Amino acid sequence: MTTDGTALPGTVIPGRAGELLAELGDRAECCSLYDANGSAIYHELSQQDHHEVRELIALVRRFPGPVLDLAAGSGRLTMPLLALGREVSALELSASMLDLLRERLDEAPTALRERSTLVRGDMSDFTLDQKFACVVLATTSVSLLDEAGRKGLYASVRAHLAPGGRFLLTTVDLDTSQEAEAELVFSTAAGNEYRMFEYWEQGMEARTVTIFPARYGAGPVRVGLTSIRVLPADRLEAELSTSGFRVTARHALPSVGARHHSTLLEVEATA
Repeated sequence: MTTDGTALPGTVIPGRAGELLAELGDRAECCSLYDANGSAIYHELSQQDHHEVRELIALVRRFPGPVLDLAAGSGRLTMPLLALGREVSALELSASMLDLLRERLDEAPTALRERSTLVRGDMSDFTLDQKFACVVLATTSVSLLDEAGRKGLYASVRAHLAPGGRFLLTTVDLDTSQEAEAELVFSTAAGNEYRMFEYWEQGMEARTVTIFPARYGAGPVRVGLTSIRVLPADRLEAELSTSGFRVTARHALPSVGARHHSTLLEVEATA
């Protein structure tokens, strides 16, 4: 898995999703959910997903000052943060995602645009000329990084966190008692419907996510793919501790189905 969420080279798509891909054959146009083709799918789905946003915003309210939104995507969290009246820097590796966020800001009130700064950059290694009251990494995006990438992330965050500030990040534990494959159907505000397949067995490094349109005709079919590492909260807390941080609180987030158990970590730098 790369830092932009592309599936690991050689990744085999298992389960029903793999069967559907085989049935489509050459008609399947597979793309990363973060590239120029897949980002539109990701954006549509993210607009339907308000999971963790309220909890993150409530924590950010407690720490006045500028906010750094890492792996900002198309602005799922950036826009609510701007609505708080904060200065927000949105850092994102995918140019396609930044273009989508820029389009949203172009349609937003002038006051929001003036408080926003868009940065194309890698969350595992960035240098900005500013300190932040809060650094936020939502949507379990820490799972896109390997161990070396996470060490780089922690070092970069520590260098940019203002005294007394907080690093807020989310992660997901998966219930091993559930079936290996889960399917969810999403309808979006754009009027499209998608089938999302997630596959993970205990012992696997990452879960694979495959998204198909719910209905398709005889032509090409665009299929979104990504791999997402499984990083239990205990593992992240241990890594953060060795990187000069202390977890001050764990906040259990509302469940999204029986399979996922999401946790929001509230973290401060140690002396």
